[in-house]
Amino acid sequence: MLNIDFKKGGGLVPAIIQDHTTLQVLMVGYMNEQALDKTMKDGRVTFFSRSRNELWTKGHTSGNYLHVREILTDCDSDAILILAQPEGPVCHSGSFSCFGEESARSFLYRLEEIVSQRIDEDSPDSYTNKIFKKGINKIAQKVGEEAVELIIEAKDDDPLLFMNEAADLLYHLLILLKAKNLSLYEIEKLLFDRHKR
Repeated sequence: MLNIDFKKGGGLVPAIIQDHTTLQVLMVGYMNEQALDKTMKDGRVTFFSRSRNELWTKGHTSGNYLHVREILTDCDSDAILILAQPEGPVCHSGSFSCFGEESARSFLYRLEEIVSQRIDEDSPDSYTNKIFKKGINKIAQKVGEEAVELIIEAKDDDPLLFMNEAADLLYHLLILLKAKNLSLYEIEKLLFDRHKR
């Protein structure tokens, strides 16, 4: 159970919402105890509207719900961080986030979700799914080909071609990770653990 000090802020605490995949900040709202209880019960982010003096579930009218993945509190127990899966644009202006458009930072995680979705849905026109269906040998071969092409471009002086080959390698590596039932996060965590040592 979360231990939140609602008294400190007069019954309200700030709730920061982050995209659970990319960690981009999506919006900030306020919650009272009832809003937090409803959020935890329904799995959709509900705030307390200070202007209307009532609870409101984000996406109730637009359909752009925020599906809760994890709820954390800060060290003083007077702020909430919610990692959520957005269902459409978050900002009332139509932007991905109330702090601007979707960032390219951490997009690899979004791409990993797209790769996984195309494979899981068995999309017939998807290049990703076609490569995946050819099996591990073909996927690994494709990763090898992209690695060689990256090495060749590294020897030349065309940054754009080099970046494109690097992007191709990362993309095919995501397909290989899916085939091996591994995630980008697991690789990132391994690197993080190595760094800590």
